[in-house]
Amino acid sequence: MKRNIITLAIAAVLIAIFALLLFVFQVRKSEVAVVTTFGKPDPQPYDQPGAYFKWPWPIQKVYKFDQRIQNFEDKFSENLTADNNNLLTSVYVGWQISDAAAFFPKFAGGSVPAAQRMLESMLRSAKSAVVGKHALSEFVNATPQDLKFDVIENEIEQAVQSQLETNQCGIRIAFLGIKKIGLPPNVTEAVFQRMTSERQILISRFQYEGEAEAQKIKSTADRQAAETIANADAAATRIRGEGEAEAAKVLPVFQQNPELANFLLRISALQQSLNQRATLIFDERTPPFDLFRSLPTNADGK
Repeated sequence: MKRNIITLAIAAVLIAIFALLLFVFQVRKSEVAVVTTFGKPDPQPYDQPGAYFKWPWPIQKVYKFDQRIQNFEDKFSENLTADNNNLLTSVYVGWQISDAAAFFPKFAGGSVPAAQRMLESMLRSAKSAVVGKHALSEFVNATPQDLKFDVIENEIEQAVQSQLETNQCGIRIAFLGIKKIGLPPNVTEAVFQRMTSERQILISRFQYEGEAEAQKIKSTADRQAAETIANADAAATRIRGEGEAEAAKVLPVFQQNPELANFLLRISALQQSLNQRATLIFDERTPPFDLFRSLPTNADGK
C-alpha cells in the first residue's frame, strides 16, 4: 500500500514538472523573450524577469535573446580620405537588442549572427562615408589638438544608428570607437615627408625668431655699453679738468719753494697712510716713507 502511494506521489510530481515545462517559461534578468502563436510573434515581448504562462507547442513557442551588450570588431580595411589618401582603419562596436518584437522577424527567428552580419555591412558603408569627409591630418597628426577622433567616431555611430532605425532592426548601438589606424607603405612615406617638411618650417621660423631676438639683445647691449663708456669718458674728462684746475691754483705756491712743497706733499701722503689702523711694512727708500730716514736717532744710534 505504501509503495503504491509513493509511486503515485512520484508520478504526480513528474506530471506537475512536465506540466510546468509545457505551460510555464522563465525569463532571466539578462534575457528578453518573444512568444509566437502559430508562428506569429506576439506584439509585446517579455523583458522582465519571472515565470510566465504559455500554451504548449505547436500552439506557442518561446524564443529567448540575450539583452546584454554584445561587441565585435570589423576588418582592418582601407578607405580613401577627403584629401585622396588611403587610410587603414578598424572600428569596434558594442550593440544590444532594444526591441525584441522588431528584432525577431527582421533576422529570421532572431538570428544573432545574421544581425551581426548586417551590422558589419552597415558599419563598412558608414565608415567609408565618414572617412571620405575628413582629411588625413585629422587622423594622423603630431599636434593633438588637430586630431578629431571623437567627432569621427560620433559621425560613424550616428550613421549606423540611423540605418538601424530606418530598417527597424530593433538594435541599439551602445558604443563605437576607432581601435586601429594604419597607413599603406606609399602613404606612410608621404606622411613622413610632409611631417618632416612641417617640422623644418617650424625650425626655420624658430631659428629666425631666435636670431632676431639675439640681434635685438646685442643691439641693446651695444647701445648701453656705448652710453656707459661715453658717460665714463665724460666723467674722466670732468675729473681731469677739475684736477688740472686745482693744480693750476697751487702751482704758483709750489713754484715759490719747490722743496717745501714736495716735503708737505709727502707729509700729507704719510699722514693719510698712518690714519689707517693697520700694521705697515714698508721700504724706507720708497716715498713718502723715506722721511723716516731723516728722523733724529738717540745716543745708542737707534
